[in-house]
Order: sequence, then C-alpha cells, then structure tokens
Amino acid sequence: MTSGKGAAPAKEVLAFLARAYPGARVLLDHRNPFELLVATVLAAQCTDERVNAVTPPLFRAWPGPSPLSNASQEEIEAAVRSTGFYRNKARAIRELSAVLLERHDGRVPRTMEELTALPGVGRKTASILLGACFGLPALPVDTHVGRVSFRIGWTASKDPVRIEEDLARAIPPGKWWEFATRLGWHGRQVCVARKPRCPECGLAAVCPKRGV
Repeated sequence: MTSGKGAAPAKEVLAFLARAYPGARVLLDHRNPFELLVATVLAAQCTDERVNAVTPPLFRAWPGPSPLSNASQEEIEAAVRSTGFYRNKARAIRELSAVLLERHDGRVPRTMEELTALPGVGRKTASILLGACFGLPALPVDTHVGRVSFRIGWTASKDPVRIEEDLARAIPPGKWWEFATRLGWHGRQVCVARKPRCPECGLAAVCPKRGV
C-alpha cells in the first residue's frame, strides 16, 4: 500500500506514527460533543491553549445550546474576545446553538451533511466531531496534516478537500482518524512549518523532502 511514485510508503508511515504517537488525541478540552463543537469553532486562527483557557468559564456561564443561544451577542463576544475574530465566532456559536435546538433537539448530529449545515462549521470541524466523539471514519485536514502530507509525497495539493481525497485513497477508512490525529501531532512536534527537525524525524529515511 503506497500513495504514489516517490512517496513515503504508507505501511511504514502508519507503523511509525503508531509507535511515536500512540496516545494522540484532540487537544481541545471537552466533556461532550457540544463542547468540542464550540471549542473547534473558537479554535479557528487561535491556539488550542488559548481556547482551553476560554471554554471553562464559557460553559460554566452557558452550559449547553439552550443557555448559549439565549445569551446576548455582547456577552458572548466578551467571553471569547481573546480567541480573535470574536464577533464572528460569538455569532456562529450562538446561531449553531439555536440551530441545534431547532433541528436536532439540542443534540450534535452525526453526519457530515448535517454538521456542515450548522453555522460556522466546515468540513474540518465536522470531521473532528465525527472522529473524536462518534468514532466514525473521518480525516480532518488542518495545516499540520496538510503540510506533512505534502512533504511525505502523499499529495501535491494545498486544497484541504483535495488533500483529504488523496489521503483517503492511501489509508483504509478504519485508520483515517488515528492517522490524521497522529500526523497532526507529528506536524506540531517535529515536521514543523519552519525549520523542520529532519534529523530527529522517524520518517526521514523514507521522506522525499527530507532536509527541505
């Protein structure tokens, strides 16, 4: 099983990731799917650490879609201001809370189509929910997954949808979620955007772009 000429062999990549990052998981703190949904929306253009500092008081004040949908725009803006783009984010989480109540009895849906129909929810966010909360095959493509996938030769695209399609062809569906999560960790810790730590990388021997 390989992903293309000149690409790192999929079998070796999967084996390395399993050894190196057996405990890889979503880094956004949450107690249920709704909290992860809100946290993921807030994480756009923001660090996980900052979001994890914001969400505990947010959910203490408004513990669920009903209280959050009834809060004022100004109140939510003040609570999420430090995550950046706070006006849009406050509007999105209020609106998605209202839509969850109207369409789904306050529960987070379990399909890509229903999730991406929620305000502020794109394909990456939906994939995170499907994989982390519901154990469904999902391939969330964030900047780390996209960067490492390009470097190991599994995609030539910079478009997240095309990257997801390329990865889906290389990896069995049952391994999508663990692969994406582990590859993301590798991108954060070793195959970083600037000055990747190739001498420390367990994929250096098979990476077509080692030393770049």
